[in-house]
Amino acid sequence: MTFTEAQINRYARHILLQEVGGEGQAKLLKSRVLVIGAGGLGSPLLMYLAAAGVGTLGVVDDDVVDLSNLQRQIVHSTAAIGSPKVESAKKTLAGINPEVTVRTHQTRIGPENALDLIAGYDLVADGSDNFATRFLVNDACYFAKKTLVSGAILRFDAQIYTFKAHVADAGGGHGPCYRCIFREAPPDGQIPTCAEAGVLGALCGMVGSLQATEVLKELLGIGDSLSGSLIVCDGLGATFRKIKVKADPGCPLCGEAPSIADLSRHAA
Repeated sequence: MTFTEAQINRYARHILLQEVGGEGQAKLLKSRVLVIGAGGLGSPLLMYLAAAGVGTLGVVDDDVVDLSNLQRQIVHSTAAIGSPKVESAKKTLAGINPEVTVRTHQTRIGPENALDLIAGYDLVADGSDNFATRFLVNDACYFAKKTLVSGAILRFDAQIYTFKAHVADAGGGHGPCYRCIFREAPPDGQIPTCAEAGVLGALCGMVGSLQATEVLKELLGIGDSLSGSLIVCDGLGATFRKIKVKADPGCPLCGEAPSIADLSRHAA
């Protein structure tokens, strides 16, 4: 594609990178990413993807901006309190990069709409704050054959993953899905939420930015994919660990004898 002078200036630092260049930037401009949640992780994730020139960003969130969100959800401003998060995010992203198309989905992702929402995008990034949504998005992405970059955070701890169990490797195997690591969601009330236990706002920015990095790598096909590993971050200890994880042959979703064939188990 031919870049305008403004685009050359805007994306100059990407174009200078040998691993990206003009061809890679053109690929980003044609890419479509769906972000689940416009909260603590979704905020920096969306902002960096918009700044990078990802051509179409979808935002799924059914909530409105609350004063308590602003400590970490930096895509929203004080003036946006009471507004739908998807509309607040769209306004901010337009200010960062007006060339990016932002599609708002003011709804909660569920078994009845997940596959339809995901179908219009090349890749999904999950910044949700609950296990039910993480398992649903994992299962839907597997069925839709979409790469998933997922993040989770609580208090001072975080994890980042890339899942693409639908992609066969050179040996005919595949990487893990979320269920290969965590078979089922823990019982309600066993793990506190951020609203109950708290979360360091700045850590959300770091983890969401790492998610954005992994999304861009997957879109561009550069570097080492995080598929087959997970990053564990201890914010208080200032430590990162990269842990190898394998696909579980007994996984009920992507294993040798799967028992999950659709999203019906997620229905209320």
